[in-house]
Amino acid sequence: MIARTPYKAAVNQALNRSPITAILGPRQCGKTTLARQIARERKTVHYLDLESPSDQARLQNPELYLSSLDGLVVLDEIQHNPELFGILRVLADRADSSTRFLILGSASPEIIRSASESLAGRVEFVELAGFHTGEIPAADHDRLWLRGGFPRSFLAGTDEDSVAWREGFIRTFLERDIPQLGINIPAAAMRRFWTMLAHSHGQTWNASELGRSMGLSDKTVRHYLDILTGTYMVRQLQPWHENLAKRQVKAPKIYLRDSGIVHSLLSIPDRNTLLGHPRLGASWEGFALEQVLARIGSADTYFWATYSGAELDLLFFRGGRRYGVEFKFNEAPKITRSMRSALKDLELEHLWVVYPGRQPFAVDEKVTMLPLRDVAELAGIG
Repeated sequence: MIARTPYKAAVNQALNRSPITAILGPRQCGKTTLARQIARERKTVHYLDLESPSDQARLQNPELYLSSLDGLVVLDEIQHNPELFGILRVLADRADSSTRFLILGSASPEIIRSASESLAGRVEFVELAGFHTGEIPAADHDRLWLRGGFPRSFLAGTDEDSVAWREGFIRTFLERDIPQLGINIPAAAMRRFWTMLAHSHGQTWNASELGRSMGLSDKTVRHYLDILTGTYMVRQLQPWHENLAKRQVKAPKIYLRDSGIVHSLLSIPDRNTLLGHPRLGASWEGFALEQVLARIGSADTYFWATYSGAELDLLFFRGGRRYGVEFKFNEAPKITRSMRSALKDLELEHLWVVYPGRQPFAVDEKVTMLPLRDVAELAGIG
């Protein structure tokens, strides 16, 4: 089993500070395993799986039952019982209570509308994703890229087993998980939309084009996108705007958050097929982006692009300074005109070009080529 030490430390710290801690992330990313590891170190633990009929039965009178518990109370898959958020607010406000609630969910507070309102000021969020490069040996990074970070996909015995697990995950997500959130969209339509997003992975959002392709309105495809975003399947990287005499892109960039899911939707079963696929560069860009965000966090992160061709894959802020990251699937990347434009127009403190090589090297006073295996260095910036 791969120890997820940084996430475990973050959750324990949150439990010490707040009456309610929420571990959020996609299904099957390891939330339950992490919660059980944390629970094993506590003296008194009550674990409730809200997909279990027997545990649901114990919550027929939830306020009475939960108020009788002490220690750590774990509520798994809480998105199935959104009425619990109001009750948790009441219990968290008890002045004499030392009970801590650890809630696990596979949908964002925006999808479970009552969550952010009911628990405001009482909950701390920890977002969990699949495995990232800092958690596994460098020799396995290519396997992580191909299979993605979902534990059962990455740890599968063979590539064929990994592909089979991901196909089952996609089918279950569409046929069961989405309807359980109260969202009534035909599974076939959502899969088609998801597949089309995989083909445009790493590109700017174009609702009109997708809508025409599917025979749907812009509003409908936007709704589909928001669902996949709120269930942690898709990342919308927002654009940054400068006060420049240049027309700048204002639509978000769309990435599927797990590279293994991208490859399944594009019918890429193995490394040889991946290396010959026309979406190779986009696949690696999205994978590398997620590895960087796993280190620096996703707050205050953007991309930047102009209609004249200048662009920056990732812009982030630290200590009032601006930093940039580019992603290049090239063993010997070079500084480009676009990079120089981003350095000048955005007044970047430094720009890193993340590439699949092994050695970092500077190509300019403010530009460094950084191997993917070394992106943890970005966490210490600022």
